[in-house]
Amino acid sequence: MVGIDIGSKSIKVIELEKSGNKWNLKTSGAVGFKGVSPDKITDEKELQSLGEILRKTVNQISLTSKDVNISLPESIVFTRLIKFPMLTDEEISSAVKWESEQYIPIPVSEAVIQYMVLGKDEIKSQTSVLLVAAPKNSVEKFVKVIRYAGLIAVSAETELTAMARSLAPDKGISFLLDLGSSATDMSIVKDGKIVFTRSIPVAGEAFTRAVAQGLNITLQQAEEYKKTYGLSSTQLEGKVRIALEPVFKMVTEEIKKAIHFYQTEEKGEIPNALIVTGGASSMPDVIPYLTETTGIETIMGNAFGKLSLDVETAKSLSGYSSIYATAVGLAMREE
Repeated sequence: MVGIDIGSKSIKVIELEKSGNKWNLKTSGAVGFKGVSPDKITDEKELQSLGEILRKTVNQISLTSKDVNISLPESIVFTRLIKFPMLTDEEISSAVKWESEQYIPIPVSEAVIQYMVLGKDEIKSQTSVLLVAAPKNSVEKFVKVIRYAGLIAVSAETELTAMARSLAPDKGISFLLDLGSSATDMSIVKDGKIVFTRSIPVAGEAFTRAVAQGLNITLQQAEEYKKTYGLSSTQLEGKVRIALEPVFKMVTEEIKKAIHFYQTEEKGEIPNALIVTGGASSMPDVIPYLTETTGIETIMGNAFGKLSLDVETAKSLSGYSSIYATAVGLAMREE
C-alpha cells in the first residue's frame, strides 16, 4: 500500500504493509524540487521532468508496488456537506449525481466527483454526505506525473482526507491544521471522518515574507530566522514573533470562524484538540501560541503514531513527522 504526496516543493513517498491490525513501514523517501504543484504546470515536459524525479526517488527506496494512492491539494478541490432525507445507498448515488451541479462552481462534465456518507440520523430522518469535486484537467496532471514515473494511480483523495486517517483519533472531535508552504488547510474531524474543510492562501511563504519585511532582511535570511526563532517572545527580543503575529492572527481567526460555523450550522461540539502538521508547524513556540490564541489544547501531529515502528526507525523518522502525514494517510487507505 503506497501513498505519494506531491506538494508544491517536495514529494513524499510511503509504503506500508498491514499485518493483522498493525501497519508496518516498508520504505519511505522524500525529495525536494524547484517548481510548482502539478496542477499549476502548463508544459508537458515539466510534468515529465517531475515524473522522472519521482521515478528516481522510488527506485532509490526500492518501492515494491506500482499501484499508488495520490493526494490532491485542497486549493483545487471543492468540498461541500450536503443533507439528504433518509435514502438507500443506491438512492444517495443518484441524488449526488443530480444535485452536484448546484453545489460545485464548475460544469459537472469537467469535474471528477466523489462522495462519502458521513452518517444517517434516524431521529432527524437525515443523511449527511460529504461531496468532493475537482477539475478533471488538474487531476489528470497529477496522474500524468505518476504515469511518467512508471507507476499507476489507483485512487486520488484530498490531502486532508488522508491526514484525518493518519493523525486524527478514531473517536471524538478534533481540528486538523496543516501549515504548508503555500496554503494553510484546516478541517474538523468527527469520529475519524471529515465534516468541514477550508483552505486559505496564508502559510509558510507568507510567514517568511512577513519576517523579511518586518526585519528588513532577505527572504533567505528570513527563512532561517523563522525556523530558528519562530514565535518565541524571548529569542532575538521577540522581533521575529512581532513580525509573524499579524499573519498568524489571520490563521487563528479562520480557525475560530470554522469552529463557529460548525457549532451554529451543524450543531457540533467544540473540538477537544487542535492537531498541527505541515512544514511551518516546526517553528518554535507554535504549539503554545495556538493553545493560547484559540483556547484549544494544541498538539503536534505524529504522522507515524498509528504505525508499528521499531525504536531505531522511530528515532530516525522523528524529525520528519510534520511532512509525512498525507503520504502515511494515503498508504493507510483500504477502500
